[in-house]
Amino acid sequence: MLKTDILIIGSGIAGLTSAVKLARRFPDQTITILTKANTDETNTKYAQGGIAVVNDLEHDSFQKHIEDTLVAGDGLCNPHIVEIVVKEGPERVNEIIEWGTKFDKDVEGGFMRGKEGGHSEFRILHHKDITGVEMERALIEEAKKHPNIQIHNHWFVVDIITQHHLGYLVTRSTPDITCYGVYALNLTNNNIEKILSKVTLMSTGGAGQVYRTTTNPRIATGDGIAMVYRAKGRIENMEFIQFHPTALYEAGVSPSFLITEAVRGDGGILRNKNGEAFMPNYDPRADLAPRDVVARAIDSEMKKAGTEHVYLDCRHMDPEKFKNHFPNIYAKCASIGIDALQQLIPVAPAAHYCCGGIKTDDQGRSSIINLYACGECSSTGLHGANRLASNSLLEALVFAHRCTENMAQHLGDLSFNDAVPDWNASGTTAPKEMILITQSLKELQLVMSDYVGIVRNDIRLDRAMSRLDLLHLETEDLYKTTVLSPQLCELRNLITIGYLVVKGARFRKESRGLHFNTDYPNKADLVQQIVQ
Repeated sequence: MLKTDILIIGSGIAGLTSAVKLARRFPDQTITILTKANTDETNTKYAQGGIAVVNDLEHDSFQKHIEDTLVAGDGLCNPHIVEIVVKEGPERVNEIIEWGTKFDKDVEGGFMRGKEGGHSEFRILHHKDITGVEMERALIEEAKKHPNIQIHNHWFVVDIITQHHLGYLVTRSTPDITCYGVYALNLTNNNIEKILSKVTLMSTGGAGQVYRTTTNPRIATGDGIAMVYRAKGRIENMEFIQFHPTALYEAGVSPSFLITEAVRGDGGILRNKNGEAFMPNYDPRADLAPRDVVARAIDSEMKKAGTEHVYLDCRHMDPEKFKNHFPNIYAKCASIGIDALQQLIPVAPAAHYCCGGIKTDDQGRSSIINLYACGECSSTGLHGANRLASNSLLEALVFAHRCTENMAQHLGDLSFNDAVPDWNASGTTAPKEMILITQSLKELQLVMSDYVGIVRNDIRLDRAMSRLDLLHLETEDLYKTTVLSPQLCELRNLITIGYLVVKGARFRKESRGLHFNTDYPNKADLVQQIVQ
């Protein structure tokens, strides 16, 4: 058994920022970070484009950033949260710069700012095309300076501990569900251990692996969201899965390599198989329309032409500027025989970001007492029906701060619950065939990609749900009878994620933001149906 004052699950920008802030504020408190892979293997690491922030009030304004976010969110953003994130963002970005993050600057020492889809101004701070790597590097180095932060790699959290594990009946209407810690599989010895904490922060990232094609790393299996759902916590807006319009198309390769939206912000043009620049046919903002619009446009062009990709044209762009700003994209394309400045780059949409998740208030508190959520696994109200490009890193910084501030107010009044029992693995045996797990994962990803992708309809959603029901039953039988493995736990979590996405999509009888249902093509049609 392990006891820690503060438990943080996940080592991306949200988890590490919270850990550093708490360590500075409470040097005598123990802070434990659990991550199922290496410390730097997070969704943060794969963020290319940058972080959106208004820190040049001469050419930009908070109100413009707020409006851009609200427009992208298609009526479902919480305006209060949007204002908080936009206005508190500059101070939080300044902090991470003080901790060593190096954003690109021009020859005069000013920040170089990019522009991406949905933004009305140049406000994206970046580090080449590996902004996430740079931010993660600085945060890890800062965390290592604090001896009360302990990072445990290769620990897979199985479930959060609540009254349910003490023998009490817990339902979704139970008003005082409380988190006492977690059960976690120590991958170095394959033991499931009990970890007790006074407060717990869920910062487990996204769930892109529920789809066959995704820009997310293999660890993005929605673990935190699934765990909170099983513990009867509130989850919302899971139908809003953002597909990044421009992942590099390589047949059979997963995860897909991301071609950041900043390339289009610098002048890249999308073209169909006939070489036509098609985006002006779909939106007056053309290649800089929000991601939901661009992804649906590409999907439409692919279906009309019967192709598996479209093209991104960078041939007209300044060669030196491109190589300086996007060195890794240029190198990746070259590695598969494409000169990005001489040839068209094949691109296709790929699952990229989960706009819904664990519902929180404006302090990052979930519906479960002493359990906070931050980063992509959370649903704060910022993104609404569609995330504005490069707002995610900003949200993580702002809410990491807010979570720590609220924790600080209550930490002194909290204690451990020593009545929590050890994990009971009696009656389980080693799995006889891993094919039962790997094949179910393939089936899940196929069902989600074919039936619950960029464009949906009621028949596809019904079929998806019936197949998910069967996968759920089969996997739960395995879970109850076999010794746990990360593969089985991830499959179980991904099936839960798939269920939540389909459930939300079936419930939403309209098309809005990232959710497009051909049976309800626009909100005006829905209003007319209600009137009739």
